[in-house]
Amino acid sequence: MEAFYGERLLLGSESAKEIYAAVKDLPIIDYHCHLDQNKIKEDAKFSDIGELWFAGDHYKWRAMRLCGVEEEYITGSAGWHEKFVKYAEIVPQLAGNPLYYWTHMELLQVFGINEPLNGESAERIYRKANERLKEISVSALLKQYKVEFAATTDDPCDDLAAHGRYGNTVVAPTFRPDKLLSLDGAYLKRLGEAVGYEIKTLADVLRAAEERLQYFVCRGCKISDHGFLRFPAGYPSYEEAERLFAAGEREQVFGYLLVQLAKLYKKYGVLMQLHFAVARNVNEQMYKLCGADAGFDVVADGPRMEDVIGFFGQLSDEERPETILYPLNDSQLPALAALTGAFRHVKMGAAWWFNDTVQGIRKNLSVIAEYSVLGTNYGMLTDSRSFSSYVRFDFFRRILSDFFGNLVEKGEYDMAAAKSVAENICYYNIKGAIGS
Repeated sequence: MEAFYGERLLLGSESAKEIYAAVKDLPIIDYHCHLDQNKIKEDAKFSDIGELWFAGDHYKWRAMRLCGVEEEYITGSAGWHEKFVKYAEIVPQLAGNPLYYWTHMELLQVFGINEPLNGESAERIYRKANERLKEISVSALLKQYKVEFAATTDDPCDDLAAHGRYGNTVVAPTFRPDKLLSLDGAYLKRLGEAVGYEIKTLADVLRAAEERLQYFVCRGCKISDHGFLRFPAGYPSYEEAERLFAAGEREQVFGYLLVQLAKLYKKYGVLMQLHFAVARNVNEQMYKLCGADAGFDVVADGPRMEDVIGFFGQLSDEERPETILYPLNDSQLPALAALTGAFRHVKMGAAWWFNDTVQGIRKNLSVIAEYSVLGTNYGMLTDSRSFSSYVRFDFFRRILSDFFGNLVEKGEYDMAAAKSVAENICYYNIKGAIGS
C-alpha cells in the first residue's frame, strides 16, 4: 500500500516517476485564472485558512451543498472556523473527487500537514494551518510555486492599474469582452465613459473595442477569453449588423462581432480562448441569494459542430488568431479535436472545470493524442480564485507523467521523447506562444 499522499501519488510506474522528475520543478505560466491582481500588488496575507479556502471557491461550496451543509456555513454569516470545520466533516465523502486531491495536496505543500482532513482532525489541522499562515503571503505562494506569469480575467472597461511585475511574477490582464458582446445599453454607456465618447453605432463599438484592446496590450495583455453557451448560428454582413444594432436586435450581431474581435486578436498578436457549453446560474432562487460564480453553473449540451465549423470558416488562415477550445461538455472532444486538423492555429485546451478531474484529464490527454497532436498542447492552468490552487499544476503534471509513463512501460514510446514532450506541454509550449 502506498503512503497517504506520498511521492508516488498518481504515478503508477517507475517510468512515470522518471518523467515526473523532469517536469515537477518547472516554472508555472498560469494563462487563465481569476486571481485578484490587487491582492498580488498588496502582497496580501490571510488571517485564517477558512478565508484562504472559502472566500470564493465555488468548487468547495458545491461539494458542501451536495453533502447537505446549510448555506449559512457556505456563503452565509458563519465564521471562517465554523466553515472550515463543516468542510472538514464532509471531506471523507469526496473519494475520487478532485477536491479530495487538491485539499490534501494543499495541506501538504502549503502547510506541511500530511494527514487526512476529517471531523476528528479538523481542529488540530485548523490550528496548525493558521500558525503556518502567519508566515505566508501572496508573494510567498507565487514564489513557492515559481509562478512566472499569471493572466487574470478582466473586463474591457477595467483600468488595469494593478497589473505589472511583482518579484519574479508578471501579472498580465486578459481581455474578456463577454459584456461588450451582449451590447447591453448600460454596459455600452460604461464603455463610452472608458473611451471618452458616446457609443451610438456599431462602428463606435468596433472602434472602442480596438482602443480598449490596444490599452490592454500596452499593459501586457497576451490573451483574450470568451465564455458563451453556444457558437453563433449566423454571420451578418457589416451593413446588416449595423441595421440590426440600430433596430435593437443586438443578439443577432454576436456572430459579426465575434469574428471582428478574432481578426483584432490576430492583428495584435493576442491568443483567443473560447469557453463554451456552459449554462450559468440555473438555480434562480440561489442566484438571487448568492450571485454569480457561486456554484450554480452546469454542463450544457455541446455546440452543433456545423456552428463551430461555421465560425472558423469565417476566418482565413491569415486572419485566424491562435485559438484554444475549452468545451465544458466533453462528449464532443473527438469531433472538436478532429476539427483542429481542419483549421490552422486551433488547439484543444486543458480539461476545463467539471472535467478537471483524474479521469477527465486522462480522457482529455488521450483524445487529443489520438485525434489531434498532444505534443503541441499548452498544458495546465488554474482557472481559480484561490492563491493556494497552484497545486493543480502538480496534479496535472503527475497525471501527464503517468500517461506518458504507461506508454513507455509498454514499449510504445521512448523515454527521451516522453521527458522532452512533457516538458514542452508543462511549460515551453505556452511560454513560446505568449512570448514570455
